[in-house]
Amino acid sequence: MGMISEFKEFAVKGNMVDMAVGIIIGAAFGTVIKSLVDDILMPVVSSLFGAPDFSNLFMVLKDATGEVAGPGIEAFREAGGVALAYGLFINALIAFLLVALALFFVVKAMNKAKKEEPAPEPLPAGPTQEELLAEIRDLLKK
Repeated sequence: MGMISEFKEFAVKGNMVDMAVGIIIGAAFGTVIKSLVDDILMPVVSSLFGAPDFSNLFMVLKDATGEVAGPGIEAFREAGGVALAYGLFINALIAFLLVALALFFVVKAMNKAKKEEPAPEPLPAGPTQEELLAEIRDLLKK
């Protein structure tokens, strides 16, 4: 029973729940960023470079052994070809940079929103040992 209660304590801790929420939100955020890259940014960027889609940019390392069913890296690989898919890497790199930029702005906004806590007021200084001894002396004289 000890192991089960230890696991319960571990799983119910606030940090564990916060981490789970963060992972779920991160996954959803990744989906949004992927759509932003694939559906909005990449068409604009690839039109500037004249390529219809970066994901289909690749360098052939070994020709396909079978019939290539259509354009694109997937069809080429299915036909037995080996290719260096640098276009997919460019897409992943752009997605990473966008996520890093978005997280930078989120953290920056959170730091700005977090109010600086005022410095705690110093505690009033009590009497020194000498002052206490002098006071006791004076009381004893009375």
